Amino acid sequence: MVFSSITFLLYFFPVVFIVYYLLSFSRVCQNIWLLLTSLFFYAWGEPVYVLLMIGSIFFNWMFGLLIGANENQPFYRKLYLIIACILNLGVLGIFKYSAFIADTINRLLLLDLIPILHFRLPIGISFFTFQALSYVIDVYQNKAYPQKNLFAIALYISFFPQLIAGPIVRYTTIEDQIYNRKESWDLIVSGICRLSEGLIKKLLLANNLAIIADTIFNLTKDGDGSVAVPALLAWLGALAYSLQLFYDFSAYSDMAIGLGMMFGFTFPENFRYPFAASSIREFMSKWHISLTTWFTQYVYKPLGGSRNENQDKMVKNMFLVWVLTGLWHGAAWTYIGWGVFYFCFILFEVIVKMDQSAAHPIIRHLYVIIVTLLAMVIFRCENGIQLLVYLKNMVCLNKNGFLSSTALMFIKEYGIVLAFAILFSIPTKDFIADKLAYSTSGNMILISSQIAYIVFMPLLLVFCIAVLAKGAYNPFIYFNF
Repeated sequence: MVFSSITFLLYFFPVVFIVYYLLSFSRVCQNIWLLLTSLFFYAWGEPVYVLLMIGSIFFNWMFGLLIGANENQPFYRKLYLIIACILNLGVLGIFKYSAFIADTINRLLLLDLIPILHFRLPIGISFFTFQALSYVIDVYQNKAYPQKNLFAIALYISFFPQLIAGPIVRYTTIEDQIYNRKESWDLIVSGICRLSEGLIKKLLLANNLAIIADTIFNLTKDGDGSVAVPALLAWLGALAYSLQLFYDFSAYSDMAIGLGMMFGFTFPENFRYPFAASSIREFMSKWHISLTTWFTQYVYKPLGGSRNENQDKMVKNMFLVWVLTGLWHGAAWTYIGWGVFYFCFILFEVIVKMDQSAAHPIIRHLYVIIVTLLAMVIFRCENGIQLLVYLKNMVCLNKNGFLSSTALMFIKEYGIVLAFAILFSIPTKDFIADKLAYSTSGNMILISSQIAYIVFMPLLLVFCIAVLAKGAYNPFIYFNF
């Protein structure tokens, strides 16, 4: 079950919402209701693997208690932490990486030494595993108290708005909210608007951009370069996919945050206009913020972070973090290449002190956009052969020429979608609001626009539901990770 489906919007969510507020007399009953419906939500798409998630909930709760109970026994605390990490990462590794590792070893040895077992990847396993791990590690580091109530941990890990594709929420962020959150009409209205905004991004922008991106990238799917893909068309495909990925994933985050608001929860933002960044380091700090924060807090800093006096070690730690970040997205060399690609540019920016650069802002933004488009090509291509062909197409090395009538056709047919996608990928709304704040009639216009937003977003939600009723199923991209 996905947020952008009739089943969720017209049946599941309304029932969950109405019953939740009918249970307002008891926070415990509300939490039990949210837990049961969250498990049902996951079981709808994963009727077998829901048992895997329940198992993850139980043993992480248990290890949190064991670590907390051995406060004065550092050896056992560390031992329980290591076992918890091995179990969590082991389960993730079996389902997500076992076939990749076996295939890589067989290729290196030129032997079919290890049998390759293909497991269907449980939806959202990367997200709920990292969330569970953050809880255990925070308890070990005395940043969180061990939760004795199993149902509280179960709700934290399985809560349906952020279960499948994030944001990855730390336990300390919502620990107090589990029992002491406060619902209000303002939060409900804001949540409906944020939900509507995410649905609009998904249906009107991401899904249409997907048509452009999939059509262009599929031309090089065979990897033989036999289909002429002019450079303009290749760059358009890279742009369309970059924007598609941004709107697809940020749409899910918007909807998750909006749904959380309607139940009184506050989740952290996952995107902050990354395409407005003036360096790759800044871009990655604004893209999938919860994942970047997770690796920073639980991998990079424990290894020494940027305070490490040994610069060689610091570079090695950065490299490790970015390889792991690439691997988190999927078991393929292209994902590892994507991570290493970003590592190289972030290291370059550290060496040349990019944050102190006197280069014109436009040049810096152009640099970020070009690097990002190339990175997204690495991310999108299915293998190294397709990647090489696609990159050669982008620089006219396949005797493919530059101009493309197909690219012009896409621009003509989807020009409005592309224009809005580019316009809203940067803080256009914030810029207009700042300008209005300093104008004579700015406050009145600003208040009017806020009222219009509150009125029209629910109407657009109804429109999106009508579009869904006629359209086809189109899952969120990050369900694959």
